[in-house]
Amino acid sequence: MEIQAIKAQLSITTALEYYGLAIKKGHIHCPFHEDKTPSMRVYTDSNTTYCFSGNCSKSGKAIDVIDFIMYKENSSKHQAILKAKTLITLTNNPIQQAQTPVEKEEIKTAILQKLEKTFLASIYNSKPAKEYCETRSLDITKLKGHIGFNSGQFHHSGRFKKGEEQLQAQIIADSLQIGMLQKLARINNQTGDPISYSTFAKNCIVFFLKNKAHNTVGLYGRSITATSKSKHYYLKNRQGLYPGYPSIKTTHLILTESIIDCATLQQITLPKNNSLLALYGTNGLTKEHTEAVSQLPNLKEIIFCLDNDTAGKKATIKYQEQLQTQYPNLLFSSIAIPNKDVNEVAQLHEDISIFSELLNNREVKKPITNNQELVTKNQNPATNQLHHINNLIAQSGIIGEENSRLLLFIIASSYKTNKPLHAIVQGSSGSGKTHLISKIADVMPKEDVLRFTRITESALYNFGQDMLVGKLIVIEDLDGLKEEALLAFRELVSNHQVSSGVSVKDKKGNIKSTTKIVKGIFSSMSATTKGTIYEDNMNRSFLLAVDESTQQSSKIINYQNKRYAGEISNHNEQKAVEELQKIIRNLQNVAVINPYATQLQLPNTVHKKRRLNEMFQSIIKQITFINQKQRPQKKGAIYTQIEDIELAIEILFDSIILKIDELEGTQRVFYETLFKAFKNNQFTRFEAMAITGLKKTQLQYHLNHLVQLEYLQQFGFSNRGFKYKIGFEDSITTIKKDLKKHFKQQLSMLKESMTLNTTER
Repeated sequence: MEIQAIKAQLSITTALEYYGLAIKKGHIHCPFHEDKTPSMRVYTDSNTTYCFSGNCSKSGKAIDVIDFIMYKENSSKHQAILKAKTLITLTNNPIQQAQTPVEKEEIKTAILQKLEKTFLASIYNSKPAKEYCETRSLDITKLKGHIGFNSGQFHHSGRFKKGEEQLQAQIIADSLQIGMLQKLARINNQTGDPISYSTFAKNCIVFFLKNKAHNTVGLYGRSITATSKSKHYYLKNRQGLYPGYPSIKTTHLILTESIIDCATLQQITLPKNNSLLALYGTNGLTKEHTEAVSQLPNLKEIIFCLDNDTAGKKATIKYQEQLQTQYPNLLFSSIAIPNKDVNEVAQLHEDISIFSELLNNREVKKPITNNQELVTKNQNPATNQLHHINNLIAQSGIIGEENSRLLLFIIASSYKTNKPLHAIVQGSSGSGKTHLISKIADVMPKEDVLRFTRITESALYNFGQDMLVGKLIVIEDLDGLKEEALLAFRELVSNHQVSSGVSVKDKKGNIKSTTKIVKGIFSSMSATTKGTIYEDNMNRSFLLAVDESTQQSSKIINYQNKRYAGEISNHNEQKAVEELQKIIRNLQNVAVINPYATQLQLPNTVHKKRRLNEMFQSIIKQITFINQKQRPQKKGAIYTQIEDIELAIEILFDSIILKIDELEGTQRVFYETLFKAFKNNQFTRFEAMAITGLKKTQLQYHLNHLVQLEYLQQFGFSNRGFKYKIGFEDSITTIKKDLKKHFKQQLSMLKESMTLNTTER
């Protein structure tokens, strides 16, 4: 194209618009010097400009459109000519003249395919994008081909080689056509340069929406910088599905509320012929979604996996009813998300295989008749909630002790009620009992926890009247309390207050005697080496034994080693702690009713049956209390379900055994270890030390005690070293079997009763 032809086709006003220079009354602010008052005249008839300022280096001569570009770009004449050709292409874009929908769709597909390659490569080169994905638990390697990054620079000159000006112009024109770019006419406040375009989903991770042919026809962008507004972007005239149209072999279709939730689930291995499909929010089940569902001949079940909030739950019900009307023969179900949404669950769990378990325990909804409620498949959401809590406890850094740690959490959280519970954790010196209760205390709201290494004799009498109300008290060494302090603590646990006679001065300075009362409505956790001594004297106290086995030690050592190797994330531990604290803070003091309470009976073999029955019922009540967000309220109360009782039996079983057993918890573990290793053989203390892993002092204490109780027989002389032999084959295994059988029968009767009642209704 000749220069004259260029000048004829490219108007000066087009060039000025491109550089963001607004014409006012035939003048513009001259871009070649500081110009407070517009001093450059625009002559549209001659297609030139002229600056009248004596301060301008370009003053005194007419500037045509090519020279204007050359001066503005600070380029050569040749480069200015090429730039002018680009502007002509943009102005007279032949693609804009395409009339048919098919042609427009082809243009859109072509440009998106080019941009898809650019965005897929960009995410690996952007540190902020990779860091953002990491915080959202999105593995860009596992999501390869589905996730990219838009830096907003795909149309910039630096992306193109010399001689590719026409290609750049074409991409800009195509991007304007489909909405990837929009023209602007403003100045960059930082550089002073004109900004010509705004870019769709700039600084966003982008996901590619596919059509039936698996071509990208739409984009979704999620800002990696925005904190509140303008987080989400869909390309105009939204088309396509994420991650694409489901396979025709699909038998089970999982619907998520958002694309990021869907991408999160893409990272796990789903059962065969299970497919994922993202909705576009709670109002985002589009015609394209329903058409995709209609094309699945083998579909058996639609599984909703929407957010755990009011909007998500309402949308689940709405869309289940809508689709069930269309597909009455399909099974419908929903996954109970324990956190806000799928992605938050992934952020709070190092092992995202939790989704497989949530999927297996999904709630199945039968065909709708008279607004039937959801029926649980395999397990109730209440159990899921406690399972989720136990996973969070593990993630917070408490290894092993699965039942004990969950029981301690339940007991500790009871400070939120009017009848709190108490735990005494028994273990030998150095067994980790103090560490266990301290770590459980860490996951409670800090403002509600009082920790004591020691308590002086009169300390508990001197607190303010309500300072011990609504608190969790942690006593690291119960053995260190003197008798007076222990007496006061027992009184607070049993009667919820202590009183003392004190002398005070009245307003006139006269000394008078009065009664000082300290209320004690708190839960507590204490550590001791002599559990039964305290448990016998404390009402509502649960006795737990620390796991001192070599297997537990191996678990702890393995975890410690992983931490030192950098394989354990402190960030994930802290997030788990914060999530647990949030769960506790959100609990409200609501009434709990157990309609099955009169049908529950403990076996007659239980030691101190009256007290244990009270504790058993209180744990069931506390489990129900923790599940309050998963239960509807009826007349201001929530009701116990059979699953609460089942879980209470499971986690209380070891504690119940401790009350039956003649041996303390740590002695029981010690004896069972020796019994398995030396059932018919004599052994020395050195052999016992090797098999149990205990130190000399701890070992000798347990050996002496078992000899006194005649569980062991001792032979030989002290100067030559004693030998030992199992003296009594304990029947605790039989008792455990009988107890489990008893509870199983109780649960079966309850379930049968519930089934009969449901049938009669």
